[in-house]
Amino acid sequence: MNKQKQSIRELTRAEEQVMQVLWKIEKGMVHDILDHFPKPKPAYNTVSTIIRILEQKGFVGHKAYGHTYEYFPIVSKDEYSSAHFGNFLNNYFGNSFKSLASFFTSEKKMTLSELEEIQNIIGNEIEKQKKSKL
Repeated sequence: MNKQKQSIRELTRAEEQVMQVLWKIEKGMVHDILDHFPKPKPAYNTVSTIIRILEQKGFVGHKAYGHTYEYFPIVSKDEYSSAHFGNFLNNYFGNSFKSLASFFTSEKKMTLSELEEIQNIIGNEIEKQKKSKL
């Protein structure tokens, strides 16, 4: 994980909800963002305030059209996910993918089909890494 990803701050639940919408629609005004919220929708002023906080945190930028602003994500969903998955892995599993895999596979909520899919994904990655070492 590079240094830039480690410096991405964690979002509050409300901030993350707004970012999820922006990542989905890619850009939009406050009313566009509100349109993508399930009912009951938050107040316009609430979303507007959260957007300004996200701008201050460096997650969102804007383009002005007179007194109207179109907002867009500066931090991608992949960048945010990668940075915070690393924190999650470290905080809950001692930075061990083996511990993480053990936890999920022992939860008994995974179907045989899901376990086989994961096994195939891991097998493909093993083969890819073996070939890259040749």
